[in-house]
Amino acid sequence: MLCPCRGKLKLLVVSLSFVILFTWLYLLVGNSENGRSLLLSACLVESTEARLLERDVLASRVREVEEENRQIRLQLSQSQGLAAQPAEGNYGNQQWVASADTGPEDVENTAEERANHSECSRSPTAEKCELIHVACVCAGHNASRDVVTLVKSILFHRRNPLHFHFITDTVANQILSTLFQSWMVPSVQVSFYDADELKSEVSWIPNKHYSGIYGLMKLTLTKALPSNLSKVIVLDTDITFATDIAELWAIFRKFTEKQVIGLVENQSDWYLGNLWKNHKPWPALGRGFNTGVILLYLERLRRIGWEQMWRLTAERELMSMLSTSLADQDIFNAFIKQNPVLVHQLPCFWNVQLSDHTRSEQCYTEVSDLKVIHWNSPKKLRVKNKHVEFFRNLYLTFLEYDGNLLRRELFGCPSQASSESTVLQQALEELDEDDQCYDFRRERIMVHRVHLYFLQYEYTPTDDGTDITLVAQLSMDRLQMLEAICKHWEGPISLALYMSDAEAQQFLRYAQASEVLKNRKNVGYHIVYKEGQFYPVNLVRNVALRNVNTPYVFLTDVDFLPMYGLYDYLRKSIVQLDMANTKKALVVPAFETLRYRLSFPKSKAELLSMLDMGTLYTFRYHVWTKGHAPTNYAKWRTATTPYKVEWEADFEPYVVVRRDCPEYDQRFVGFGWNKVSHIMELDAQEYDLIVLPNAFMIHMPHAPSFDISKFRSSPSYRYCLTTLKDEFHQDLSRKYGSAALKYLTAQRNI
Repeated sequence: MLCPCRGKLKLLVVSLSFVILFTWLYLLVGNSENGRSLLLSACLVESTEARLLERDVLASRVREVEEENRQIRLQLSQSQGLAAQPAEGNYGNQQWVASADTGPEDVENTAEERANHSECSRSPTAEKCELIHVACVCAGHNASRDVVTLVKSILFHRRNPLHFHFITDTVANQILSTLFQSWMVPSVQVSFYDADELKSEVSWIPNKHYSGIYGLMKLTLTKALPSNLSKVIVLDTDITFATDIAELWAIFRKFTEKQVIGLVENQSDWYLGNLWKNHKPWPALGRGFNTGVILLYLERLRRIGWEQMWRLTAERELMSMLSTSLADQDIFNAFIKQNPVLVHQLPCFWNVQLSDHTRSEQCYTEVSDLKVIHWNSPKKLRVKNKHVEFFRNLYLTFLEYDGNLLRRELFGCPSQASSESTVLQQALEELDEDDQCYDFRRERIMVHRVHLYFLQYEYTPTDDGTDITLVAQLSMDRLQMLEAICKHWEGPISLALYMSDAEAQQFLRYAQASEVLKNRKNVGYHIVYKEGQFYPVNLVRNVALRNVNTPYVFLTDVDFLPMYGLYDYLRKSIVQLDMANTKKALVVPAFETLRYRLSFPKSKAELLSMLDMGTLYTFRYHVWTKGHAPTNYAKWRTATTPYKVEWEADFEPYVVVRRDCPEYDQRFVGFGWNKVSHIMELDAQEYDLIVLPNAFMIHMPHAPSFDISKFRSSPSYRYCLTTLKDEFHQDLSRKYGSAALKYLTAQRNI
């Protein structure tokens, strides 16, 4: 709405004949911008010279106001009436707290003077390229997964550089540091702070909230964050942004000199104490405030002694309340009730709270009203709200959004490139774009986003130091193998999954619905996000291999089922063959079936019977005999003790090795030579290849992969694979000297 004073100024422009009269009235009432009376003497009014001067002043003022009105109309059209929303969501506390639309200059005025002021406001804006600081407390696997959606929603809308500050436990630190390092988003900095060092600050507070001790960590931010950081936006992990976070950051400019905290009013009746009989909440002003979104003026908080003040508040209230119910929110509200002048109340659309008994619907009438959506119920997306489907869809948009698209530069904002991005850029510049195999070479140096431990992971090391992890990789089309593998292998598993953001969410729903997978906590699922046109099979394998917690690994593929009891058998073999002190690679013989339904053999004798009957075959004997022929299946049939075999060209067995084995060569993507090259390097490092006499695994049938189809149909694909093989041989020779010449000779003799 346009302001009354501005309407009068418009009338002055239209009715120039009454300009002197209106001028006199305007000056008599006073200037509405600064609240000071500007009464002029009668002689000055009657002066012709003064009238002309005042007319020029008014004409200039009218032009200024018209320009202001034009800007306001533009803002109104963009926000579809947002500025006209009544009461801005401030349901009950306007009488004591400064409104979000009240500037610092208004606070010292009397109520009468404020009544004469315009209710219109100028929306503050963040400076171009101003660095915005955001803090989150994030602990555990689930919170680390949730915070990614929050980050995506912020990155999607942002136009400013960002610095994220994460207070984390060890798990979240590992997950998020790897994610941001591999994400490489321009103009984004990330810092981590050890939550364990802060626990003693809040561990003395009894807390019934499901967030546990981490729900109290926001109280410690003045101590946790750098002392030179003056302002920060603090967010819960269950937040979704629907606008540029710079708009929220700009509200700091509306703080009075005394205000130190910006909060949105609580949208439930919790602090009114009328939810159920004998409900006794912590003290709060009116409806209280929700701490899912906080503007913290850290510099001022430190100046007023925040750490001591909140402690004294908590100690005093705990004498009667005994514990907190809503973690830090209870203590913030008790503190605010004692110090209301310190709070700047934010409009409710900066924290639309979606829990079963909130008044959030009073906060919005149009989609454009929404700024921040807060899933602040333990039920999260299953809350009761008549618009919940819309909110859920908005959330899912960011949940499944391709994070690679957020790696965009900010126009006009110079940024310091990270060391990783600099190295990547230099490597890309060295590639020849006219090279026929450019795409293959580019894939080798491409950095994929990686989200470690996508699901809850728990592992307790064994005392004997013989534990072994099954290591494999897969994509969406092999998802059905997971339950079977978990039934066949009871030990720890490290799986790297090559998926898009949307597929990762499909996998999450699949895993959460599976009784088998839900009950297995010793399986580490690591998402490698899709990018480029090739399946980076060896990069994905390496992600699984790097994130193993046991001293030994069983390197296999997800479409193989290990024999029942293989986990225990391998652990015994590790001891018997003294693998801790020798370089050995234990070969697990591979077989296959063409039947989708197979009565899995329970012993070697049963397997040999099925082999003789034609129900099973040695793996790939009919299409790629060389891949497993050196295993010497004829000898294995009667062997009772482990036996050594020699490396031969194209040998690619599945092996058990120490965790410190060489990684897979990432130049090989898609189909061809990805395992062959790895076994070759094991041999070059003088690993003995030992076949286990009582171990076996069976390959289950499935449709051919897209990459093998490309290999078979594309001459260019086969040419580039041959080129990469030759380059690999040359690199092997440079790395291992004359001993590696045998590999080149063996390849030429094929």
